[in-house]
Amino acid sequence: MSSTKFVPLQATIVMVLLLMLILLTTSTSTSTPTSSPSHKLSYPHFQQLNVKKAIAETKLKHKPTQIPKQPQHSDEQQKANTESEGSGKWKLKLLHRDKITTFKTFHDHRSRFNARMKRDAKRVSDLIRRLTAGGAGATSYEAEAFGSDVVSGMEQGSGEYFVRIGVGSPPRNQFVVIDSGSDIIWVQCQPCTQCYRQSDPVFNPADSTSYAGVSCGSTVCSRLENAGCHEGRCRYEVSYGDGSYTKGTLALETLTFGRTVIRNVAIGCGHRNQGMFVGAAGLLGLGGGSMSFVGQLGGQTGGAFSYCLVSRGTESSGSLEFGREAMPVGAAWVPLIHNPGAPSFYYVGLSGLGVGGIRVPIPEDVFRLTELGGGGVVMDTGTAVTRLPTVAYDAFRDAFIAQTTNLPRASGVSIFDTCYDLFGFVTVRVPTASFYFSGGPILTLPATNFLIPVDDAGTFCFAFAPSPSGLSIIGNIQQEGIEISVDGANGFVGFGPNVC
Repeated sequence: MSSTKFVPLQATIVMVLLLMLILLTTSTSTSTPTSSPSHKLSYPHFQQLNVKKAIAETKLKHKPTQIPKQPQHSDEQQKANTESEGSGKWKLKLLHRDKITTFKTFHDHRSRFNARMKRDAKRVSDLIRRLTAGGAGATSYEAEAFGSDVVSGMEQGSGEYFVRIGVGSPPRNQFVVIDSGSDIIWVQCQPCTQCYRQSDPVFNPADSTSYAGVSCGSTVCSRLENAGCHEGRCRYEVSYGDGSYTKGTLALETLTFGRTVIRNVAIGCGHRNQGMFVGAAGLLGLGGGSMSFVGQLGGQTGGAFSYCLVSRGTESSGSLEFGREAMPVGAAWVPLIHNPGAPSFYYVGLSGLGVGGIRVPIPEDVFRLTELGGGGVVMDTGTAVTRLPTVAYDAFRDAFIAQTTNLPRASGVSIFDTCYDLFGFVTVRVPTASFYFSGGPILTLPATNFLIPVDDAGTFCFAFAPSPSGLSIIGNIQQEGIEISVDGANGFVGFGPNVC
């Protein structure tokens, strides 16, 4: 009899201990920061967001990157560059735009955030015009007779990440925006009939021994839609939704990436340029079309590249690597989906979303690319905040709110309608947010990729927004810290396993 009486008492003690453990793990305002989770494809259903660290990073005084002097390239250095060709892998440092904006800086995080959201809205509007059903592959921009239908998402300077490359022989270093949704490479060129202000001296083709204008009858010129001709030279134009543009001559030129030299790359040499391009000399198109950098060098790189976008709140730099050898072992690979009407963009199959390890009830058709080229899910380096069709966003947001009732709410900010007042917290326990890809892979995001500070006073928002169309865009905030690899030749995009 005594043993039967002791069992309930023992069970009671166990229950009390479990309750105390739960209370300890959910009490966040006085808890110490936990070590950040590894950026693998799956996490526990809940994780810790280090609020104190995130707020501290918003107050960092980032010094704009100093523009280094143009190097003096000796014959020995040129030889070293040449010998590095064919190595199969080249790596570049990737910088966020806030680190190299030397002309307009913001002294507080809220101002930087608001400016970024304005750029982002313009980027998304531009993508939707280009990619919605009936508009894919078409253009509604005014263009001159020599205009090209190739357009970029760097509208109003919305390019977020920059790399530094050498243009010409000897190479003149230039900051250029990377854009996974563009199929052209261009830089501003002398003589400048009209040029905007950039960080580096404007490239002068007269000083380059490798510059060669493309003739109107060449096969390279024929790859530009509606290419024009002036005095026997191929003309190009890249137009933007706000009226910004670059116009000039198509040329073959040598580009230098670190110690790797690539010759005969077709680039636009812009003599008439207008827009808010934030100090960049031009753009490095990484899209899936034949005129992009990746498309032109398919034979040398295998159509493969990988990148790591680090948080703009840190002093670290990301990376951009080209070549088959850059493809990581152990990544989770998701098939790319080809949209004939928009070959520049990298579409992926998304089947659903999850919160706290629970799949949100959203029909898969919401994310499907239609036969007419509408809808679908695009991976984009130029868009900051992930956009989802309204029906998907509402369900996703409501599921997140239902699992964060313990957190104090705050008013909406900018495009975000779900925000929290985390002032005074050290860490908070939040449910995970996940992408369910077609075929099985699940990408579970780090907490810093979906709950972000929008000021330096502790206001954090759920970093997703509704799309005014059926198009979904996976933005760069959600891509941060995760190694992302694109294998265009074989039609896959990989996530992980490495971290930035």
